[in-house]
Amino acid sequence: MSNDRVVDLLKQAYNDEIETVMNYQTLSIVLDGIHAEEIKESLKADVQEELGHAEQLGQRLKQLDARPPGSEAFVARQATLQPPEDTTDVAAVIDGVLDAEDDAIETYRELVDAAAEANDPVSEDLAVTLLADEEAHRTEFRGFKKEYRDD
Repeated sequence: MSNDRVVDLLKQAYNDEIETVMNYQTLSIVLDGIHAEEIKESLKADVQEELGHAEQLGQRLKQLDARPPGSEAFVARQATLQPPEDTTDVAAVIDGVLDAEDDAIETYRELVDAAAEANDPVSEDLAVTLLADEEAHRTEFRGFKKEYRDD
């Protein structure tokens, strides 16, 4: 596997993290209702973590003599993470977050494999670290889903 695949996956992950920041920030603002407060607080905290992920990915791209993509290269992919029409629909937001986390986990697993095949232990290590973070987010929101399924 070539270094090009690693760079492509790093760029995809960077875009996904930036899109997640935008969506989590928006959702933490627009959600309404007493049931939304815990979700809003979690999303606000996750914004900073996801932004940190994007920073790390961008720095790794620079180290590989590539660059993080700008807004003209951006392609939105998180259709299920858009603000719901009903701003009290916390369950829809939870489902959207779970979809986004599943996508991130898939991308980071692909990056782990691609980096290993390209003999790029630094990118592999970064991908493993970010994968662990995303799996923790997914676990947190699976817990929220169990709570909101009963409401």
